Amino acid sequence: MALTESTMLELGTTAPDFVLADVVSGKSIRRDDFRGKDALLVMFICAHCPFVKHVEKSLGALGADYARKPVAIVAISANDAENYPADKPEGLKAQAKANGFAFPYLYDESQSVAHAYTAACTPDFFLFDKGFKLVYRGQYDLSRPGNGVEVTGKDLRAAIDAVLAGKPAPKEQKPSIGCNIKWKA
Repeated sequence: MALTESTMLELGTTAPDFVLADVVSGKSIRRDDFRGKDALLVMFICAHCPFVKHVEKSLGALGADYARKPVAIVAISANDAENYPADKPEGLKAQAKANGFAFPYLYDESQSVAHAYTAACTPDFFLFDKGFKLVYRGQYDLSRPGNGVEVTGKDLRAAIDAVLAGKPAPKEQKPSIGCNIKWKA
């Protein structure tokens, strides 16, 4: 496990387009399927990373908590599944079911979407406004595996709540920290 920080993509960047298969439903999901929402949260996660495992139940709760609000949530795994077999679509599907993910979980086999978003780690969070402009890229909260801090999603939830209230996301944004994305050679 290589400890990696988010690249902190420039605020105001437009969400790159994508068309990827949902590992649970098999449906193709596109960025533009989420037009008309007040916010779009794109999360780069995977099944094997200890940083994701640390927050995955909370991610399921986040999806449930915002399911009836005008925010779209999508998770994407871009890891090299040949070298990290837990991150194959069937492993991702099992993770989604075990944690009650109420949002699409997409598999980026080519890794082109992760590159377009400059995703660097798992988990890596990107929150966009209704115009698909980046307003938050940063940590879920201060909790890390083994640090004893409760997992709450406080930082990300504050950003989502601000956007849904028509207010700017918090100015102070700390990078997400996790395992590096497992890039193909």
